[in-house]
Amino acid sequence: MSLKNAAILIIDDDVDILTAVRLLLKPEVKEVVTEKNPENIRSLLARQSFDVILLDMNYNSSMNTGNEGFYWLNKIKEWKSTAFVIMITAYGDIDLAIRSLKEGAFDFMVKPWHNEKLINTIQSALKNKNVKPSDAKTSLSNGAPINELLGESEPMQEIFYKIQKIAPTDANILILGENGTGKDLIAKAIHQHSLRSNNPCIKVDVGALTESLFESELFGHKKGAFTDARDDREGRFEAANEGTLFLDEIGNISLYQQAKLLSVLQNRQVTRLGSNISTPVDIRLICATNVAMQELANESRFRKDLIYRINTVEIIVPPLRRRTTDIVLLANHFSKIYSNKYLKPGLDFQRDAVEKLMSYHYPGNVRELQYVIERAVIMSDGIVLEAKDIIFSPIESSVKMNEENGNTNLGMMEKNTILKVIEKHGGNISKAAKELGITRTALYRRLNKYDI
Repeated sequence: MSLKNAAILIIDDDVDILTAVRLLLKPEVKEVVTEKNPENIRSLLARQSFDVILLDMNYNSSMNTGNEGFYWLNKIKEWKSTAFVIMITAYGDIDLAIRSLKEGAFDFMVKPWHNEKLINTIQSALKNKNVKPSDAKTSLSNGAPINELLGESEPMQEIFYKIQKIAPTDANILILGENGTGKDLIAKAIHQHSLRSNNPCIKVDVGALTESLFESELFGHKKGAFTDARDDREGRFEAANEGTLFLDEIGNISLYQQAKLLSVLQNRQVTRLGSNISTPVDIRLICATNVAMQELANESRFRKDLIYRINTVEIIVPPLRRRTTDIVLLANHFSKIYSNKYLKPGLDFQRDAVEKLMSYHYPGNVRELQYVIERAVIMSDGIVLEAKDIIFSPIESSVKMNEENGNTNLGMMEKNTILKVIEKHGGNISKAAKELGITRTALYRRLNKYDI
């Protein structure tokens, strides 16, 4: 369905918000209806059907839990409305966003939003109006592993659920995470479970492209455009037409390259070097970077308008040290792969090997674990993998916290960090442990250790 034919309902107790959204959408859509009181939703739905509902989550100024929004979301579902619901709130966090998706919302937006992002989100919802459930390329069940992605930890379950919700849409995705966490596997999974899965998925490591190669690689060139241009060549945008374009290490491109990329994403057409003819392109964009969002938000490093373009939905991949419950699962997976590759019998892990794996901090993340297990399988002489077979490479060497000495400067840093996180969560140990990336038991040990 096109935006011009859409009927939109906005429910918010802030009159200024209703006015702003009505003025924004009125030139873009067929009809905009605003409502201040959620008690009137049912009568509105009884009179007419809507394609998209923007639903505020908080209507009592003294309560910011979002529970009111969830109540009305469930009522809208109960009343059999076919509208896609986009939750809106000024008090957003990842828990609210995930819960919104799980309870049936199409998406979740935080006030104040960027107008262009709001319109893009509505357009994504409308595109899904044309998709029959039987046409969807995804057969994911909630929390199920996806392709080569494995994980039983809560962070990975949330990622699986996000992939399930966003893969069938055309929303632009930004994947954030340290090197070795599996960002490329997530991009691959999104493409394979999308409606574009039968078309190309083109990956480009844009961070490795020089200024001179950037335009030629992405946008293509005509014969004679520069010294070595001996033939016409299509760029990666054209190669990914009607499919997915995955731009890896997007955080490492220069401001000049960002400007060129932004122009193409805004116009959805490319012009080859040496040509004056523009070619329309239809791509689903996925980007990834190991640069933290705080650094991307620095406009001296990265254009804010480009961030809005590439970041309709954000997926943050946790480092392996923050999902330690997945270590043994992954180790067994890699053990099977390399046992077959090197013609060894099915190798199990002795208890001391498991303890050694669990006690390590993995600065190289899943990639490092994979190489450690491959090396262990090669070096093993028996039918089991022992602690002596587990050898961590000095390539990934980093400072490890010395839990034996709480009086060191590093120990004091750890103590202060724990105090700040516990205070942030109002003394809630479970939430503090989750943010710190450790178990409740491990956190209690540290509380005793530092006499907190």
